[in-house]
Amino acid sequence: MAHNTTASRVKRFLGIRPEDELHDADFYDDGLYLESEPSAKEALAHLVPTADGIKHYFRELFPFWGWIFHYNLTWLLGDLIAGITVGFVVVPQGMAYAGLANLPPEFGLYTSFVGFFLYWAFATSKDITIGTVAVMSTIVGNIILDIRATQPELEAEVIARALALISGVILLFIGLTRLGFIVEFIPLTAIGAFMTGSAISIAAGQVPTMMGISTVKTREETYKVIINTLKHLGDTRLDAAMGLSALFGLYFIRWFCGFMGQRSPTRSKMWFFISTLRMAFIVILYILVSWLVNRGVSDAKNAKFKILGNVPSGFQHVGAPEINTEILSAIAPHLPVTVIVLLIEHIAISKSFGRVNNYMINPSQELVAIGFSNVFGPFLGGYPATGSFSRTAIKAKAGVRTPLAGIFTAVIVLLALYALTSVFFYIPSASLAAIIIHAVGDLITPPREVYKYWQTSPLEVVIFFAGVFVSIFTSIENGIYVTIAASGAVLLWRIAKSPGSFLGRVQLQHASRDSILKKENVEQSALDGEKHSAYLDLGRRDQSNPQVPITSPYPGVFIYRFNEGLNYVNCARHLDKMTVYIYKHTRRTQLNKYDKIGDRPWNDPGPRRGQVVDTEEIASKPKLKAIILDFSAVNAIDVTAAQALVDLRTQFNKYTDPEAVEWYFAGVTNRWTKRALVAAGFGVDRGHGVESAGGAREDVVAVAGVDPDVTVGRKEKERGSGDVDLEAGHAGSGEKRDEIGPVSSGESRPSGKRLAPIYGVNRPYFHIDVETAVASVVRNLERRRDTEDSSLEVF
Repeated sequence: MAHNTTASRVKRFLGIRPEDELHDADFYDDGLYLESEPSAKEALAHLVPTADGIKHYFRELFPFWGWIFHYNLTWLLGDLIAGITVGFVVVPQGMAYAGLANLPPEFGLYTSFVGFFLYWAFATSKDITIGTVAVMSTIVGNIILDIRATQPELEAEVIARALALISGVILLFIGLTRLGFIVEFIPLTAIGAFMTGSAISIAAGQVPTMMGISTVKTREETYKVIINTLKHLGDTRLDAAMGLSALFGLYFIRWFCGFMGQRSPTRSKMWFFISTLRMAFIVILYILVSWLVNRGVSDAKNAKFKILGNVPSGFQHVGAPEINTEILSAIAPHLPVTVIVLLIEHIAISKSFGRVNNYMINPSQELVAIGFSNVFGPFLGGYPATGSFSRTAIKAKAGVRTPLAGIFTAVIVLLALYALTSVFFYIPSASLAAIIIHAVGDLITPPREVYKYWQTSPLEVVIFFAGVFVSIFTSIENGIYVTIAASGAVLLWRIAKSPGSFLGRVQLQHASRDSILKKENVEQSALDGEKHSAYLDLGRRDQSNPQVPITSPYPGVFIYRFNEGLNYVNCARHLDKMTVYIYKHTRRTQLNKYDKIGDRPWNDPGPRRGQVVDTEEIASKPKLKAIILDFSAVNAIDVTAAQALVDLRTQFNKYTDPEAVEWYFAGVTNRWTKRALVAAGFGVDRGHGVESAGGAREDVVAVAGVDPDVTVGRKEKERGSGDVDLEAGHAGSGEKRDEIGPVSSGESRPSGKRLAPIYGVNRPYFHIDVETAVASVVRNLERRRDTEDSSLEVF
């Protein structure tokens, strides 16, 4: 007691009135279900780690424990086939993509090996493959060129390895702290624009290499590369024969295998594997051609056409990456785009294949996986790696069973590093360029997908093309920033301009669609069942049938729905709309409140001098009596939104003076939202409404049948004469009524189930749905009217 007195004194000293606080137990402590408000202590308790939570966290960090002990020979066979298949693809791709990164070809193999070797232990996707990718390699190459333009003393491999390490640390931090949800802020259109713009830029940059044109600067803006390539087509060399024929061969094999797979479905698996291995076939073929043409050449510069040259065997760059302040300051401006690209490619691909193959991925855990890969990769010579779309698709179609398939791919890469490097000497650079062009071609968003974007959201198509054009006319990095920024701006715009609507009632029946199409009579086509009410937009913006009448539930009662939440960004828009609409369709409680013109406020000056007020028209409008707010789309409100509602209540109370407007809420499901509304003075009876008119309230609440033995853990007390009367509905004179009583285990009722309130009876203005709120409003207004009529008769 002393503590309470001390607390009250402290509150009074701070200007807080303890008597204004609501104590539910003082009013409704009769054993019925009561709602308890959430507390800050309760919220903080959810943030404190528990023993079970810590165990779950570490189980999530190593998801392979959930399946590794169930591994079997069937899974092994599937993983072995898929892993070897991907291995034959990743070796030529890795060396080709290393060239995009302005690095020697062996760095592509180092990067691929680390990704495949480490990913399986942290993976939540069986299909994804981590390694070199065209877009990330291009970004790395651009970063290397940009840094070396001002700091030529920094070697390319030093920059690439440092970039991988720092970006890996960032991704690892995001994943370990379980912040993977930030990936959801990057929409599909931004990803599609980024991939399309990148693919066009990469392909355009590889055309000069494929044609043997050495006079074109392939790192300029894409449109300049295209123009300069067309200008220098006359400089084409023998390389074009190796490049164009390889590109044709790749597309022909894919088309032919697809055609044969459709023609002979029983052998479709065989044709799939042949198609998958087309890159390996092309590389082997052109190695043979190059060897025949360049036999006896020991220096790649003396070859008939440009070839790959010496590829050192094994891991030649093992060791800790060089990190110092000079390197950190050089790569710091480029870290955002590096991290974004790593996030976009990996999460987008893993989610897509997870949905297709019926499993869920954990974005945070996937960030842990690529974080570890990029942290440890630089110690073996790797540069930034992420998920590959083409290799993931191949792996999924090859019948992969678990993430362990990456180990078999790593073995293939390891064999290539130690046993095949001498053969790689003869690979034509033009053929590698053809492989890159063929690979990135699948990254371009097809027109049919863009058309779907247009049908779904035309505005996002504008963002899509803006990202593509910015990538082509400036850089890939700028394209990423533009699409993400534009998508974020559209999101904020939609939140700020979120629509709200006033609702009216429609009486519904159910009927079969066939009967309506046959234009049968409503009474004949209606199915069995009672009529029920639905609430539709009075403005008909929901495309409801204009022939169906929508009526007000009661004169002076307005229902407003927040369609996309209520927060500090959009609360002013919503409340201004409510004010204008309600003022237009109601009148003041006191028509002649201002005796003199000078007493009228400036914003309500009335008619001009000499003009007559149509008092009959004004008097025909109803007085504002109650407002029902549909919160079914509102999860939480902030201080600004709550204060805006308080201000609106004050404004309307002045408008209806001396009466007070009653506020009802439907569909409030978040406890903290209820707490905020109660703290603002809503949702509970504070002496307004029917009681102030001398009557007793009869609020309607939603109830449901419960077994007599059900308990909610609240101590049952004796129910006195002040019990809250919950309406049990209508029953026939010969039937037994379900009774409403304390939800406890202390009593049994022979009539069967009892009726118990869905929500606490201590919050009479919060209702489960709009229909219940309307019923409560109408019941109380009718009771108020009857009370007022009785008073007039007595007078």
